[in-house]
Amino acid sequence: TVWAFATAGIKVPKLFDAIADAALPQLGEFTSRGLSNKAWAFATAGVEAPKIFDAIADATLLRLDELNSQDFANAVWALAKAGIREPRYFDAIAAAALLRLGEFSS
Repeated sequence: TVWAFATAGIKVPKLFDAIADAALPQLGEFTSRGLSNKAWAFATAGVEAPKIFDAIADATLLRLDELNSQDFANAVWALAKAGIREPRYFDAIAAAALLRLGEFSS
C-alpha cells in the first residue's frame, strides 16, 4: 500500500502514519527487501516519520547479510532522503557493502 501510494505520488499523511504505527511492531518479520521497499516508499512520499525510519534502519542492520545491491541502494537512498544522518547506519551499511562488492553489478 505504501509503495503504491508513493509510486503514484499520492501523499496521504494519515494513511502513512497509520501504516507506520502498524508496521513498527512487525518490522522484525519483514524481509530485507520489505524493509528497503518500505523505507523507499516513505522517503519517496516525503512523509516525515523519523520513528519508522529509525526502526527500519535498526532492523536493516540486523539483516545486512541478506541485502542485495538493490536493497543496499534503496536503504541508503531512503535514509539520506529522509534526512537521517546517523553515522552508525551508514557506516555499517558501507562496511557490509564493501565486503560484498564482487557480488554487485554496475
